[in-house]
Amino acid sequence: MDKQQSAKHIIITDDDEDDRMLFAEALEEIELPVVVTEASNGAELMDILHKQPVPVPEVVFLDLNMPVKDGFECLQEIRKEKGDIKDLNIVVLSTSSNKATIDKCFELGASYYGVKPHSFGKLKELLSSVLAMDWNAYEKPDRAHFVLEA
Repeated sequence: MDKQQSAKHIIITDDDEDDRMLFAEALEEIELPVVVTEASNGAELMDILHKQPVPVPEVVFLDLNMPVKDGFECLQEIRKEKGDIKDLNIVVLSTSSNKATIDKCFELGASYYGVKPHSFGKLKELLSSVLAMDWNAYEKPDRAHFVLEA
């Protein structure tokens, strides 16, 4: 089995190119087999998802504040989809730790919420935690939602 087949497929959606680069660097350093697709805004993410990637990504990391289509709009649109897309594991990564923002994300269907860490080491810890999760441990409708601490 080659690396592409055994790797976890993930998508990072963030309009900040520096954040996407740090994300990629952190993934390299934690040395987990992942294939990363990048989207610079929500509209680009939805275009990628509508092309029906095979396999469907295991995790979508989603920023909230983006031009064109923000993370809230993406959450709503994804959860209204048919098929595998509507059941994607979506981890919101945002600078906001506002309870109302977090609650709104969960109401719209976020699987998990993570406050963007202020250090590279904490980013690696957060990504390691997310990628080590057993996404099948919970039934989709009953999945426990929680906030990942930065």
